[in-house]
Amino acid sequence: MEIIWRNVLVFIGLHVAALYGLLLLLTAAKVATLVWAYYLFIVGGFGIAAGAHKLWSHRSFKAILPFRILIAVAQTIALQDDIYQWSRDHRVHHKFSDTDADPYNSRRGFFFSHVGWLLCKKHPEVIRRGKTVDASDLLQDPVVVYQRKYYVPLALVCFALPAIVPWYFWGESFKTAFFVASVFRYVFTLHATWLTNSAAHIWGYHPYDKQMKPSDSRLAASFSLGEWHNYHHVFPGDYRVAELGSWRMSATVVVIDLFAWMGLIYDLKTVSPKIVRSRVLRTGDGTHPYALMENCPLTYSGDIAKTNTMSMAKFLKAGLPNNN
Repeated sequence: MEIIWRNVLVFIGLHVAALYGLLLLLTAAKVATLVWAYYLFIVGGFGIAAGAHKLWSHRSFKAILPFRILIAVAQTIALQDDIYQWSRDHRVHHKFSDTDADPYNSRRGFFFSHVGWLLCKKHPEVIRRGKTVDASDLLQDPVVVYQRKYYVPLALVCFALPAIVPWYFWGESFKTAFFVASVFRYVFTLHATWLTNSAAHIWGYHPYDKQMKPSDSRLAASFSLGEWHNYHHVFPGDYRVAELGSWRMSATVVVIDLFAWMGLIYDLKTVSPKIVRSRVLRTGDGTHPYALMENCPLTYSGDIAKTNTMSMAKFLKAGLPNNN
């Protein structure tokens, strides 16, 4: 493993600056600046989760041009490389998940899958097998092409502007605005995304496929705006990245549904409950309510299954055990 020391020094510097930003956040930042930083975290997170991930990596839905521009701006605010590179790496990750060809292979340990993969040169298998993954469709989108071409200046603007807004509009000290809204917010967003690559491949439950390392982890889901990773790797095309119900929530999906209602996005892909139930009973680890019901005495009335011990509604309300 060949370490890229330049990247190591950059990330050390970023984290030292982020810790200073955290200190200012707790002791000096105005409430408006805290709200602004949180808003940027949500916007950037949505740009990653709904944009680079669902729209461009998995083609889970389609979007009209104004929305694609809007979500590309949100993705740029997250400062996690351009859409093409992010989406291409993610497609490689799905095709070769948890192997040497996976850019963030969790079998190499938590640190590597969390951040270490950015601190060293790619494994030869990532480069070799990555060439077999087609990402040409991404370059047919003019929004992706434009952002990729001008990514550096766009990223610089998206790094500086979060500090300028609090300084100009409500008189926050520029130092506080920079270290809180630009640096700390950026590093926090990075770790929120990275948890899906690390924690959600190491700890958690496997309700849909127990043979896969990707897991449903409440820790990762809470920071990723609601992605349940075992479900996502079993059904990667589903825009919900979760089986929605009273026992799980995805803020990203709520916003996507809102934009769909407004007519900005369309052709949303989902998986039918029948297919989900079949997969749960065939390959799941037994923690899903469907599996729990299967192990209880059942009586049938039409299509409705009733248990002698607990109703389906109670199962859905109870949900999965807390796994992080």
